[in-house]
Amino acid sequence: MDRILKILFFALIVRPIVFVVLGLNVRGKPNLPTEGPAVIAANHNSHLDTMVLMSLYPLSKLHQVRPVAAADYFLKNRFLSWFALKCVGIIPINRTGRQRKRELFAGCHSALDNSEILILFPEGSRGNPEEMSEIKRGIYHIVNDRNDTRVTPVMLHGLGRALPRGEALLVPFNCDVIIGDQLPKAETAEHLVNAIQDSFLELQKYCITRSQV
Repeated sequence: MDRILKILFFALIVRPIVFVVLGLNVRGKPNLPTEGPAVIAANHNSHLDTMVLMSLYPLSKLHQVRPVAAADYFLKNRFLSWFALKCVGIIPINRTGRQRKRELFAGCHSALDNSEILILFPEGSRGNPEEMSEIKRGIYHIVNDRNDTRVTPVMLHGLGRALPRGEALLVPFNCDVIIGDQLPKAETAEHLVNAIQDSFLELQKYCITRSQV
């Protein structure tokens, strides 16, 4: 039932908005992982980020794509919790800092063990529109002990203007989705953070909407 709900939500609501209302410039789509275990690391400015990334996958693959999201926000009430878990299929993360890393990322590891594809926003939370924030080290603790999992960086631009933080009204803007090459396995958290940061800066050069800001 959850799989059917997810397909219907994206087929009837999300994909028409993403591909009709928004103008997407997608570059590097062949780099997008089609099989798990895999991790997509993208910058984060809008709730549209997740929806756009998931819309790049065929409906038949959606059940394998799992966004990692904050439990304190998406599970804060019964309706939002049902929507986030059933229609989007998030993996909730507790951001209180009261859990050990093994417990904190248990859902992520379970999904990767199940050959799923995680969508992670290593900045941790949505920043100001079209501004990058500091990259957190949590992603390293997910992929460090997994030789079967690689990180694919994705630069998003324009979505922070199409649906800014705190706004409910969608504004039709052209948006960029630039997908980079898989990153090599990093020896330390600092190496991975730097690699992601460098990739974001490189991919940003291909965002045609930057000239429209």
